[in-house]
Amino acid sequence: MPSSVAVVTDSTAYLPQEETSRLGITVVPLQVIIGGRPFDDVVQIGASEMTGALEKWSPVTTSRPAPRRFTEAYDEAAARGATGVVSVHLSGEMSGTVEAARAGARDASIPVEVIDSRSIAMGLGFPVLAAAEAAARGAALAEAAAAARRRMHGTRCFFYVDTLEYLRRGGRIGAAATLLGSALMIKPLLHIAEGSISPLEKVRTATRAIARLEELAVQAAGSAPAAVAVQHIAARSRAETLAERLARRIPSLTGITVAEAGAVIGAHVGPGMLGVAVSSAVP
Repeated sequence: MPSSVAVVTDSTAYLPQEETSRLGITVVPLQVIIGGRPFDDVVQIGASEMTGALEKWSPVTTSRPAPRRFTEAYDEAAARGATGVVSVHLSGEMSGTVEAARAGARDASIPVEVIDSRSIAMGLGFPVLAAAEAAARGAALAEAAAAARRRMHGTRCFFYVDTLEYLRRGGRIGAAATLLGSALMIKPLLHIAEGSISPLEKVRTATRAIARLEELAVQAAGSAPAAVAVQHIAARSRAETLAERLARRIPSLTGITVAEAGAVIGAHVGPGMLGVAVSSAVP
């Protein structure tokens, strides 16, 4: 029997299509604007097209969805029989998307619990999956929302970028941090802290940075059951190699996925990004 609780997220989770289909998750896309022309993230543009635009130095920006797109998603869920919605989105420190979802919820025909994941990519995706899996088991609205929040607290995200320049351009990281990352060709490791992208460590080479990314993921997983996602922008070989190493080193791995993140993230980090999300269930 279908759950009476629907789950909505935005495109920056970059969940595998098979998971959104299996669990009936609705994805509202952000937009990528290239040379003044808007494209729906994932639906109309992927990371490869966005990377090409960046390499040509075309103006690339991103935009949150309009509140009406969320209202429409919530009302469509109601039309399918849902009596409530859990709507989980990327950090409000990075985007106005969660505020757009709250605005859309005010006009929805059924109750909507909007959650700021305080993260992005699979740092957002894991809480979305937790809510959807709870809903599939028949959880009520409050229970499904609580499952998402528990998974939020059990998820950590680390990532490597070839350069901080794209983050600086988009205002996602300060000029001082950019200078630190540029000095002596240092390769930066970052993490999500308090909902924002923050420098974590500085490493001399890309090889050492990726090795350190592996160590951070193994330490975050510990010995408890944990799921891992490796996401990348135009760096599939690196991502698959990292995933293989993590699969051998994390003792209680419950699952590992490798996927390319999409155009919105790519516009802000540039090609070569490699990220790891480690997620453990929190009682």
